[in-house]
Amino acid sequence: MPEIAITPIYAGILALVYLFLAASVIRQRRRLGISVGDDGDATFLRRVRAHGNFAEYVPIALILMAFAELQGTGSAILHLMGAMLLIGRLSHGWCFLFTTRNLTARVAGMVLTLASIALGAFACLWTGLIG
Repeated sequence: MPEIAITPIYAGILALVYLFLAASVIRQRRRLGISVGDDGDATFLRRVRAHGNFAEYVPIALILMAFAELQGTGSAILHLMGAMLLIGRLSHGWCFLFTTRNLTARVAGMVLTLASIALGAFACLWTGLIG
C-alpha cells in the first residue's frame, strides 16, 4: 500500500477553515450592506483581518511543508508542522472572531504559525543541503 501524503490532509483541513472565515466576512458584508472596505465597523474589520491574516500566512507554510515532504522529511516533523499551523490558525482566528480581549490566544496563534513556517524552512534547508 502506498504511503499517504501528509501535506494534503492539512491543506484540506485548512481550506475548510479558510472557507469558514470567508463565509464569515461575506455574511457580515451582506448583513451590514458593505460592498467595499469596512465602513468603520470594528467588528467587521476584525473578521476581514482574520480572513486576510489566514490568507497571508497559510500558503507559505503549506508550500514549505509540501517541499519538505517531497524531499523526504519524516512524518513526525511534517505532522508537527501541520499541527502547529492548524492550531495556530484556529487560535488566531478564534481570537479575532469571538473575543476582543484574549490577546494570549492571538499571540499563541501567531507563535505557532511562525514556528511552523520556521520549522518548514529549516526542514527544506536541511533535507536540501544535507539530506
